Amino acid sequence: KKLKIAENPESKRLFTSSAASSSATMDAGLLMTIKNLKAQLKSRGAHGIIGLGRKFKIMDDDGSKSLNMAEFRKAMTEMQLELNGREMEALFKHFDKDGNGSVDFEEFLQGCRDPMSERRQNLVRMAFAKVDADGNGILEASDIVGAYDASKHPDVIAGKRTENQILQEFLSTFDVGGTVDGKVTPEEFEMYYHNISSSIDNDDYFELMIRNA
Repeated sequence: KKLKIAENPESKRLFTSSAASSSATMDAGLLMTIKNLKAQLKSRGAHGIIGLGRKFKIMDDDGSKSLNMAEFRKAMTEMQLELNGREMEALFKHFDKDGNGSVDFEEFLQGCRDPMSERRQNLVRMAFAKVDADGNGILEASDIVGAYDASKHPDVIAGKRTENQILQEFLSTFDVGGTVDGKVTPEEFEMYYHNISSSIDNDDYFELMIRNA
């Protein structure tokens, strides 16, 4: 059976690959696989999306920011995601836009996240401006360490992780304090909170988390 994208808002929201958009349809099985994957990642909090992104980067030996089928399967398996071989193959083909046998993992991760609402985007931009004390549009490690309260992170509140673990993850996500450039751009900051946003349903709770942090 086929689900018409134009007639089904849920299908339209989940449908992110332009490769299949010409037919304006998505196989019902693939739709459920994407929905299942999103649910699994969401259940792991921000660590789900962030962890998958890190796993993809580890598998990307040549730095191409893309994975072949074997690398993709290995990454998904090591993340212990409950997907069978047929579902992994369907996902890979869905995101292999040009059919060249590789998947851009940034585009794949984007397809695993729902877009942030305008309200949430504005809150994240306000938070960046708050931390960026000198207004130069770049955050450094000292800015974040002095301004970010990890105790208000959802995983800390839930008792899943410690404040130190959250702060270290926060910094490593931006390569702050690492060997890259030690700076955080507005885009990197927003991407981090996009990952957080994907695990929080309620807009008011998201705002509370941002303001407390």
